Amino acid sequence: MDNTRPSPSDEIGISPRSRLRLSIGRRPRDFAQLGLVGGLLVLGVLLVLVPANPVEIAIYQQLGRIPAVSDPLWVALTWLGSWAGIAGVTALALYFGWIRVALLCAGSGALTWGLAQLMHHLLGARSVPAPLLGLFPFPAEEVAIVAVLVVVAAPYLGGSARYAGWGLTALVGVAVVHLGGHLPLDAVGGALLGWGVGTLSHVVWGAPGRKISDQVIYGELELAGLKPTSIVALRQRLLEPREFAVQTEDGRTLRVKVVRRLSRRAGPWYKIKRLLTLLDVQDEPRLSTPHHEVEHEAYVTLLAERAGVRTPEVVLACDVKHAPALLVVCQVTGRRLPELRPDEIDDELLVAIWAQLAALAEARIAHHDLRAKNILVDTENRPWLLSFTFSHPGADAARCAQDLAEALVSLASVVGTDRAVSTAIRALPGEQLAAALRNLIPLALPRRIRAQAERRRYLMAELRETLADGLGRPIPGFRSPVRPVTVVGLLLIGAAVYLLLPELSSMGEVLGAVRRANWGWLAVAVLTGFVAILLSSISVQGSSRIPLPFWRTFAVQMAAAFTGRTTPGGAGFFGINVVYLERLGLRRPLAVGVTLLNQAGTGAVAFVVAVVGAFGAGLAGTFRNLSIPTGWPVLVAVVAVLVVAGAVIGSPFGRRKIVGPALAVGRELFDTLRHPVRAVQLFGGAFGYLVVSGLGLAATLAAFHSEFSWTAVTVVFIVGSTLGHLVPSPGGLGAVEAALLAGLGAMGVPATAAVTAVLVSRLLTYWLPVLPGIAVFRYLQHHDVI
Repeated sequence: MDNTRPSPSDEIGISPRSRLRLSIGRRPRDFAQLGLVGGLLVLGVLLVLVPANPVEIAIYQQLGRIPAVSDPLWVALTWLGSWAGIAGVTALALYFGWIRVALLCAGSGALTWGLAQLMHHLLGARSVPAPLLGLFPFPAEEVAIVAVLVVVAAPYLGGSARYAGWGLTALVGVAVVHLGGHLPLDAVGGALLGWGVGTLSHVVWGAPGRKISDQVIYGELELAGLKPTSIVALRQRLLEPREFAVQTEDGRTLRVKVVRRLSRRAGPWYKIKRLLTLLDVQDEPRLSTPHHEVEHEAYVTLLAERAGVRTPEVVLACDVKHAPALLVVCQVTGRRLPELRPDEIDDELLVAIWAQLAALAEARIAHHDLRAKNILVDTENRPWLLSFTFSHPGADAARCAQDLAEALVSLASVVGTDRAVSTAIRALPGEQLAAALRNLIPLALPRRIRAQAERRRYLMAELRETLADGLGRPIPGFRSPVRPVTVVGLLLIGAAVYLLLPELSSMGEVLGAVRRANWGWLAVAVLTGFVAILLSSISVQGSSRIPLPFWRTFAVQMAAAFTGRTTPGGAGFFGINVVYLERLGLRRPLAVGVTLLNQAGTGAVAFVVAVVGAFGAGLAGTFRNLSIPTGWPVLVAVVAVLVVAGAVIGSPFGRRKIVGPALAVGRELFDTLRHPVRAVQLFGGAFGYLVVSGLGLAATLAAFHSEFSWTAVTVVFIVGSTLGHLVPSPGGLGAVEAALLAGLGAMGVPATAAVTAVLVSRLLTYWLPVLPGIAVFRYLQHHDVI
């Protein structure tokens, strides 16, 4: 076996320039990216048709306060986004002999400048408040030119050139705003225009790194001394590395894995998503480059092989200059586990799979991707483990327990829960399976593992119950989805909201209003927050076909104020109620159905109240400052939204994920109407929860401002809260405040009173109950209620 090594000398085989040329191509991602950029640019155009937002004006004014001594630097940066910048980059490319890059930069830069001038002519200057002077065209052509040059040239430069280029683009954006030539949205629009034209260039002319040449792979293997005789490209899977089958002179069949870009699971967006959606995040290895990814997989595969785990032998791992990194292993003849028929998977094979996983855990290696597709069964009916890309050597017990949970879900999705659990109990110690049992919840497993169970809706619940019965243990209680990183993120977002929104008025005026507040009304607002939770308990009772104990249900809803309001999308509210209902004896499907019915009932009541209240307040002339945009841009936007919504709903995915569940919940809602007591509890409790919560905002506003309509404020709260919670931030933080502030502004409430009332109301009625909710949550855990 060869060690990992750098590419052979550039003087041998295919030259670096030829490798670069052979990798030029197009990829589907470019088309999707072009559509995304186009949509964002259209949205930016729609935004500039209305007066500038106060937040944008505040950012403009803050950047304008940068010390004037730095102005020469900012002016020099703007030169990069002019014809001088285009000429300079073109001349530099010609000097180094990159004729293609020079032509593309010159053509794309000129096209971007022309499109920016055309948009200036069509859109005209933006409408700004009276204190601001000057013309602010959209988009900023300087930012657009720098952005397009970065997008076009970055694939040819490689390395960190893309990140440095986008950093330079951001600095140019700051420069044009600081110097007073553009508003912040103009700079963003310029970046989008340059990004779009650069992506269009990649679509039309191609770019390096989009295509993998078998000539380069063949030449690299030949230089490594492997003596290939033929190379065949295997079927490529979307978003996965390209693979080739290679025959050598000595009769071996090799499998070549080509990693041209770092896996998406090593990127920052995937890690952020894991932090937002998973309960226990076991960090995956920090992979910095494709070569690092290849080396890491080779290293862990060797460790697993040394520990007695069956895994393909590593032959070569190398980094190829101006070509993707390669991992070469000996090919094992066989089929992936999902490709086998159920009658071909006997218990002996399952026990052998568990034995391989036990050997992996004994060596303290966490696989982190134990999907069924990563288990290969050879011609002798022996299992092999594949794809150690994200494996973690030296893993602790928690990582190994999550590995077993992943394997249980994967095998159960293929052979069923009974066989997966019975063979696991035969092959593995009970302590290991008990640790895995605690991880058999959706919030503890990544999306790629949960996706295997989607064909059987309640597979994970059945698996958890079957394993608990087999081990003679109770089903684990609810575990708080709130982690330290969630709390830190919540505090940071909250600090940003509570510091930025007062700038719409004046921080001094807001603080003065708080000091002059009527504390009696604020006490009423605090009371409404707890009364609303009491009413939500009644609504939950109406969602269940079996009677629920009232005070215990109320205590669970108090605890849900902690778990639900501090997690994105209210995931903690859903989870704690499902576990509570399971502890009362309901099976998982029924518990999930009760919780969904409660959320659907609350949503239906909110919709009806919002529509009726909005029309009533509108007829009464309450929203005198409300202006509804009209014209062809709005019509185009509405039609586009309807077309996209229709396409999604009409697709197989939409019918399966949206239409089917919506019809099922709708039938449950209508069935509830046939039972008067349950209907009053469900809909009356939901109505009371919404109205009392709205009165909490009204009571807070009364502490700062006396002239307003209580009914209109309640309607504003219901609409704003419903829309704001669509944003996947904990408690709708930021979005709810913005929606409520817009609604109060439309009523004519003064800015200082509106900002103060919204911030104080959310603090007293929404976030304050979280504190007793923590204590109640711990109490319920201690008494095995959840």
